Amino acid sequence: MKKVLFIFLLFPLYSVHTDSQELRRQFYIPFLDMEVLLNEYLETIYNKPDFSNYLTALSNSQLPDNIKRNIEDHLYQNSAFINDLEAILDKNSATYDPYLFILVDKNHSLSENYAPFDIEVLRNGFYYINEAGLMLRREAARSLEEMAAAARAEGLSLLVSSAYRSYIFQDEVFSTWARQLGQQSAERISARPGHSQHQLGTTIDFGSITDDFAYTREGRWLAANASRFGWSLSYPRGFEHITGYNWESWHYRYVGKQLAAFIDNYFEGIQQYALRFIHEFLLAA
Repeated sequence: MKKVLFIFLLFPLYSVHTDSQELRRQFYIPFLDMEVLLNEYLETIYNKPDFSNYLTALSNSQLPDNIKRNIEDHLYQNSAFINDLEAILDKNSATYDPYLFILVDKNHSLSENYAPFDIEVLRNGFYYINEAGLMLRREAARSLEEMAAAARAEGLSLLVSSAYRSYIFQDEVFSTWARQLGQQSAERISARPGHSQHQLGTTIDFGSITDDFAYTREGRWLAANASRFGWSLSYPRGFEHITGYNWESWHYRYVGKQLAAFIDNYFEGIQQYALRFIHEFLLAA
């Protein structure tokens, strides 16, 4: 009896010759609905994104818990974080430049022989330079001009006090500080050769190169607006244990508008967090 009933119930599902349209509606359509749900479920399982590289990078980046949780939420709830990171790392993009996101700090260095290929001399324009011969990479120089023009429109004048430094020049700078302060103290305010962002040709020291700069109109304007033009403060106040350097309100690195927004949106504006995450992500990939 059960076998007969089973066959009877299945028959409308496969029959295309039934006189009862109502019977087909009652049995066939609900079955299709279940099939659609099952297919969607299976598709979710088999096409689930692989977050392993992202999670490994989060684990190894030594990020604060709140930043980790925020990024994890983005990974599982929407694709914005992944899309933004992929855009930065897209080698086919016209704006791709690994030296915009390369990690240069106390533990990660540039080669002694590294020198930017597109370096150019800065000249007074919308901004001022405090000595002749200061240089930046071409893209950073164009962005500086744009940012300085915006500052000038608000009655402010940006002064560039230091820019590109070669490995050899940075060696001289660090040695001078070490002689004056001792090596341990020197390492809190100056980078060893190869470990300076200035060697990238995308970093500027603005103004007086003292803490007083933070309280000037130009210092406050840069803190509020620099990221809109692709610049990021490298050594913020209160993060000496993260960056390895004392607060430097005057030290900005050009990272490009995409990466600057990425730093602001997901890493609370802390450059070191974002660059360390990208470094770990690339190692895990």
